[in-house]
Amino acid sequence: MVDKTHRNQLSEDAYRVCRLAATEHPFTGKYNDHWLDGVYHCAYCEQPLFDSNTKFNAGCGWPSFWLSREGQVSYHEDNSLHMKRIEIKCANCESHLGHVFDDGPQPTGKRYCVNSVSLLFKNA
Repeated sequence: MVDKTHRNQLSEDAYRVCRLAATEHPFTGKYNDHWLDGVYHCAYCEQPLFDSNTKFNAGCGWPSFWLSREGQVSYHEDNSLHMKRIEIKCANCESHLGHVFDDGPQPTGKRYCVNSVSLLFKNA
């Protein structure tokens, strides 16, 4: 059943990513090469998720962060595509954001690989 609230609030691409766990094509998202100071929020519920000072260029084609805001992201085992990964979702509305990997920079060693369409940026 299609959730009309989500359909009406999100673009078609954002709906596919946030509610159906699709992935945008690499190097196409508006925040991949975006370096302004501010906060990245959930595109659906606008919960703050990532601070711009934790963003880094991972070269993977998606916005990457080495830290999320505490308690704002939830973690879920994802065994799709014949891989073991950790899916990340907005802890408030459960929108799919992307995945987190253990190949990021210090101090966390994490790479939160996030779809641009799941994010809304607000200047500091």
